[in-house]
Amino acid sequence: MIGFADFLKVDIRVGKIIEVEDFPEAKNPSYILKIDFGELGIKRSSAQLVKTYSKKELKGKKVLAVVNFPPKQIGPVMSEVLTLGVPNGNKGECILAVPDKDVPIGGRLY
Repeated sequence: MIGFADFLKVDIRVGKIIEVEDFPEAKNPSYILKIDFGELGIKRSSAQLVKTYSKKELKGKKVLAVVNFPPKQIGPVMSEVLTLGVPNGNKGECILAVPDKDVPIGGRLY
């Protein structure tokens, strides 16, 4: 069990995907996402979403991401945020965690 203070240490924000690129160097099929977090700026994320989303579906989508983990080198790409999702039960296919109503980018989950 963790306390509420521990939960608050994880900074989860709403971002809007503004660009989606193929990531052929990734170990597993992935995209490189550029996500706009408003005042926090534009951040990159490597995301294994190729099996569940097309690039067209992702562009413009609002997503939730952890923005205060240290950047992680994934092959030639520095992933700056962790885009959140849950498995759909089909061998690692990921479904994004998204707000179900229109909310401002940069908004914090609490």
